[in-house]
This record gives sequence, structure tokens and C-alpha cells, in this order.
Amino acid sequence: MNTVLSRANSLFAFSLSVMAALTFGCFITTAFKDRRVPVDIHVSKVMLKNVDDFTGPRERSDLGFITFDLSADILPPIFDWNVKQLFLYLSAEYATKSNSLNQVVLWDKIVLRGENTKLNLRDMKSKYFFFDDGNGLRANKNITLTLSWNVVPNAGILPLVAGSGHVSIPFPETYETTKSY
Repeated sequence: MNTVLSRANSLFAFSLSVMAALTFGCFITTAFKDRRVPVDIHVSKVMLKNVDDFTGPRERSDLGFITFDLSADILPPIFDWNVKQLFLYLSAEYATKSNSLNQVVLWDKIVLRGENTKLNLRDMKSKYFFFDDGNGLRANKNITLTLSWNVVPNAGILPLVAGSGHVSIPFPETYETTKSY
């Protein structure tokens, strides 16, 4: 009745129950923590081009480029013993005639445990194209840039947190022409 296999099964089930309780305890100690920090975003340059300048006259689309400064100290309130890494991303939100909400990711970065978590970026260019299918960027007066992050924990859910600072910028009314030589 008490064979080696039944004893091994009991030991395994007990170990698994203890590990599940410890993992839940790890999750519950940090589940309700506020992980928002103040973020300071400044945009120094906004440039708008027509995609026709690059691809030819097929359809009209806008391509935006921005240069920004970003500063935030994310170490004290976010990193604790249940955080492996953060996935930071700068996104832009705006409304057009055809869509009430457009969201574009412009820049991202992964911050691992033990790395420098004080962000002080100057004159950064957007990592990804600010592409709008149509002409929704030209003369748009309310494009909001927000820094957000996903917290990757050791145990628990993956919370999506938005920084407590954002900036709204207007885009120019005219396209910048490209020079052909």
C-alpha cells in the first residue's frame, strides 16, 4: 500500500502545494502597489512628411518624426523584489475624422533588474515611424505623448501602468519637402 511511487507522489503533491502557496504569497504582497511615477516629456522638434514623397503618388498618408526629451526616476516605486523587468514605451494618441482613437508606439526600451533605472534621455528620435493612413496628422492640434510600462513580475499578473505626466503637441499644417539631388 505504501509503495515508493505512492510516497513519491505524496511528496511531490505536498511540494507543489507549498510552492503554489508561496507563489500566491509573492503575488499578493505586491498586487495592490501603485506603480505610477511622475514622467517629464518635452518635444523639441516635430516634422511632417507626405509618404508620396517616398513611394510615389499612390495614396495620401502622413509620416511624422519627432525629437523628444524624457526624464523619469522609476527605481524607488516600481522595482521591488517581485519585478524582473520593465517594458517601457512612448505612445502617441490622437483623433482623426475617420477614427476617434489612434494609438502609435514611437519608442520602447526594456529595463532589466540591476540596470540604471533613472531615465534622462535628450534629443531622442522616435524609434518607429509615426505613420498615419490618411492625412490625420497634418494640422492636428492635439497629439498626446504618454510614457507607459508593463511590469514583468516573478509571480502574478502583468500590470499596464501609464506615467503620471504627458504632453500634447500640435503637428504642423504644411509638409516638409524632401530634397532631391
